[in-house]
Amino acid sequence: MSAKNTENEIIEHSHEHEHGHEHKHGHEHEHGHEHEHKHENTQMVLNRMSRAIGHMEAVKRMVEDGRDCSEVLIQIAAVRSAINNIGKIILEDHISHCIVDAVETGDRQALDDLKDAIEKFVK
Repeated sequence: MSAKNTENEIIEHSHEHEHGHEHKHGHEHEHGHEHEHKHENTQMVLNRMSRAIGHMEAVKRMVEDGRDCSEVLIQIAAVRSAINNIGKIILEDHISHCIVDAVETGDRQALDDLKDAIEKFVK
């Protein structure tokens, strides 16, 4: 069993409030995994993310153009479905690589992290 390598990293993100002001935040995030996150489906995930982002931008234009609310809701549902499918691919990859590695090395934290991530993903 190998020792865990923990690294702290600042994770930055931003969000826009209803009043139009953007706020940026940085949070320290500790990595307790000793493996790299390289997966066979990375390019497919990135391609699907690009398509979902483009689709979401098209939905934004629909709202800006005053399109019918029913049409907008249907397109939002399509974007949500695309994002969920991206999450499923990432989850499958994670289980196939990271979790298999975690089980082999006795990394209980990786299993706990997966459990937490699944709970947030399925909400």
